[in-house]
Amino acid sequence: MPVVDVDPEELRYLTGHDEKDDEELKSDLFDLGLEFEGLTEDDEFQLEFAPDRLDRLSVEGVARSLRYHYGDDRGVYVPSTNSADWTIEVEDQPEERPYVTGAVVRGLDMSEEALESLIQLQEKLHATMGRKRAKGAIGVHDLTMLKGAAATEGEGKSITYTSADPDEATFVPLDADAEMTPNEVVASHETGQTYGDLVADFDRVPAIYDAIGLFSFPPVINGHRTEVSEDSRDLFIEMTGTDQWTIDRMCAIVCYALEARGGRVERVAVEYADDAPGEYAGRTLERPDFAVRTKTVTHDRIESILGVSLDEREVVDYAERAGLDATPTTGDDAAYEVEIPPYRVDVIHPLDLIDDIGRALGFNSLEPVYPDVSTVGGRHDRSRLEDAARDALVGLGFEDLLNFHMINEAENFERMNLSVPDDGDGSDAGTVGLDEPVTIQEPYSEDYTILRTWALPSIMMVLENNTHRSYPQDLAEIGLAAGLDDSENTGVAEHRTVAGALARTDASYEDAKARLQALADAFDTDLSTPSTTHPTFIDGRAAEVVLDGESVGVVGEIHPTVLVEHDLELPVAAFELRLDGLA
Repeated sequence: MPVVDVDPEELRYLTGHDEKDDEELKSDLFDLGLEFEGLTEDDEFQLEFAPDRLDRLSVEGVARSLRYHYGDDRGVYVPSTNSADWTIEVEDQPEERPYVTGAVVRGLDMSEEALESLIQLQEKLHATMGRKRAKGAIGVHDLTMLKGAAATEGEGKSITYTSADPDEATFVPLDADAEMTPNEVVASHETGQTYGDLVADFDRVPAIYDAIGLFSFPPVINGHRTEVSEDSRDLFIEMTGTDQWTIDRMCAIVCYALEARGGRVERVAVEYADDAPGEYAGRTLERPDFAVRTKTVTHDRIESILGVSLDEREVVDYAERAGLDATPTTGDDAAYEVEIPPYRVDVIHPLDLIDDIGRALGFNSLEPVYPDVSTVGGRHDRSRLEDAARDALVGLGFEDLLNFHMINEAENFERMNLSVPDDGDGSDAGTVGLDEPVTIQEPYSEDYTILRTWALPSIMMVLENNTHRSYPQDLAEIGLAAGLDDSENTGVAEHRTVAGALARTDASYEDAKARLQALADAFDTDLSTPSTTHPTFIDGRAAEVVLDGESVGVVGEIHPTVLVEHDLELPVAAFELRLDGLA
């Protein structure tokens, strides 16, 4: 989950509520779904929140939500924008990174706190929507240090987004005092080494020029000449990426944050050449994109989901307190056309609107109602089995874990010494963990792109993060695993999986087998362990897990390649099996 550092004094200043003490702020933030995780060394709040609310990645966004919560602001707000004085001319840009957007923000009072907030917002957007800059990268520049060329069409000034020879173009990058070529930046500059892989396969690299020369090498690093400081008052924001919608939404979030600091947003014209790659060839876009979207939600569904009776006036009121505008529609069925502000990238379904209305109403104020049903609830047999298995594992000395069910392909396969399965060719059928993964179509983060096919990678990630803690570490998890399966109605086969790992200086196959035997005995199942091979485990030190004659898993000693990949310096023995094998 995203965590943002927020100065409570800044929150009080930006909300206009100096009377709120820290405990009141924490309570109000919790009502909005932002959980207090602790304090930083500078006594700032560490707030964790749902990863879809990217407009809250800055103190300005959090303060905006609080002002709506307090009733100080209502409805959709769209900043006014001045006419475009600057143009981004797009020509000969790399096909691998064809899109650009931008904005100008003037009249800022760039205090130390405002600058730190802007930097944090930039980094958090890079890590989330920008997919670590691969899908979108943000450049913020001191406008006074730019010299615009004459725009090719109309009046005003222009800069150019194009491509450059990585061995010939030169500029002074941030945190440097000498001119360097893009290839030199990638080879020897710390930031260049971090993000150089993003342009490693480009024949010509992305580059942004003004009348003086190169001043930005996206998505890697900006130039020193246009560096933003506390003395900066006017900013030029440019963003490049592989998807126009993504960088436009990122730009909107940044502009709203700067506008909350007193900035005046000014439009920028983005002129794509007639032969530009992508869908906008020959078009001129006015940016930033502050278009307001609309969705329809019915009154019956609002009441059904929230479990309360509301009249039309109350729905409109709660929507406005959530930063939305709801207009009742005409017709037989009561419904609302709801306007959604540009910074709300998370609203994709009417249920998202109902959630906002519910938070404005106050989930804590809802009265519990006993269900009007004639049956008595009880635990599902699978749930009983899962609880019994968990109790048995804890009794065997394991520490119980609860990890995310989502992961990425590198963690699930490559770092476990497995190859990503081919498209269902069946060559890896039966190998634990090698199901074809369920892929998330539009993930918000590169860290969570698929549903995990087994749980052992999650445990190895915990061990990797726990190298500073004492050993032995005996960890276990019972959780969801999934893979594609055409025979299922949904196309996805899900199952509960049991995984355990012993990390200690004397961990061996026999230790893992002994724990597994005790688990099987607890459920009165017959265990046999014929030898097998599995890339995650050492050859000759791995076996199938066969319960009552059915192969349900694997047990063995983790391969040294996997240990090194996870920075582990002592042996690990582990097992994984299907939970239903214990039934």
